[in-house]
Amino acid sequence: MIAFDLSAGAAQQALSPAGIEFDAQEARARYATAVWCQLIEPGDSVAGRIIGARGPVAALEAVLADGEFPELTPKELVDARKRWLPRLSAGAVAGSLAAAAARGVTLLTRGDPDWPTQLDDLGAHAPLCLWVRGDASALRRLEASVAVVGARAASHYGDHVARELAAELAASGIAVVSGGAYGIDGAAHRAALRAGGLTVALLAGGADRAYPAGHTQLIDDVARRGVVVSEVPCGAAPTKWRFLQRNRLIAALSAATVVVEAGWRSGSLNTAGHAAALSRPLGAVPGQITSATSAGTHRLIREYGAQCITSADDVRELLGMPGETDAAAPGDGAYTGDATRVKDAMSTRVWRDATEIARRAGMAADVVGGILGLLALDGAVESGIEGWRLARIGG
Repeated sequence: MIAFDLSAGAAQQALSPAGIEFDAQEARARYATAVWCQLIEPGDSVAGRIIGARGPVAALEAVLADGEFPELTPKELVDARKRWLPRLSAGAVAGSLAAAAARGVTLLTRGDPDWPTQLDDLGAHAPLCLWVRGDASALRRLEASVAVVGARAASHYGDHVARELAAELAASGIAVVSGGAYGIDGAAHRAALRAGGLTVALLAGGADRAYPAGHTQLIDDVARRGVVVSEVPCGAAPTKWRFLQRNRLIAALSAATVVVEAGWRSGSLNTAGHAAALSRPLGAVPGQITSATSAGTHRLIREYGAQCITSADDVRELLGMPGETDAAAPGDGAYTGDATRVKDAMSTRVWRDATEIARRAGMAADVVGGILGLLALDGAVESGIEGWRLARIGG
């Protein structure tokens, strides 16, 4: 029997930095959940099974009392206690809760109305709770969402594609989910923010601090205008295991996953594997066949049935949604030839200059300039300070 105060009074005291009063039962449940976060590593299915069966308070009391667990084998229980009990510390739990309150991080449990129920698809490997900085209610608005992930050492091509996809998707109301890392992740978050859309960053360490440190401003921006999420308590450091387990949350939280750029053994393939295991739609962006940074995406397309993604419309199709290009096309099909090529290179959401449109269309810039003028007279396109875009139907 291990002495540890799980009373309502101890729970209320530990939770008091958040400035929220809970009834006795709720306070004990939330406190026990915070204790479990200190004891276990992400994805601990043994803890997930006993907590799922008994609830966080009863499960923790039984562990502390050296009780019996019919749902576990004797070896599972012995090994689990060896993992968990050396981490038991009321001071550490109180410290993480105080750090969370100081940084505006909210403890979100499965009983809370903002809990994203799609995470429950992970079964015994689902997180016990989430530590959330930003708008927790945004986690209920991810029915239309896509994980945009890829290499940290992204090429200029990968960075460009990630920005284009994230900007168009976010501007059309599709949330962009990623991991806050350098490379593809950062490009996707920034583009979604610039487009005024929702973006969610899932961190491998505590939500109270950015990792990598060079993304401190970016993570702060995401927290201010979207949401930053972690399943480990504030103050926890990111580790290799936690990065891998974080990837399962990215895949489970999103309606689909798109790998923009990845090497043959990239960690992004781990995220893709979780998406496939959850039967979530999976897409991958092709690159040059000689590019090592696209070897992983080509592997996903060839060996794992990932859909080939070349535009935001492809992602919408992956999500079962209509494409912007289809919605923007006139019903009579009158535009053909060069005019169609120019419009295919444009978007209703993203402004592009004539040079970029010409590059996308594979046409000479002076020819494209003339066609844009004619299309503008027809009302099919519009111009602005930032360039050109397709006119939106209905204004």
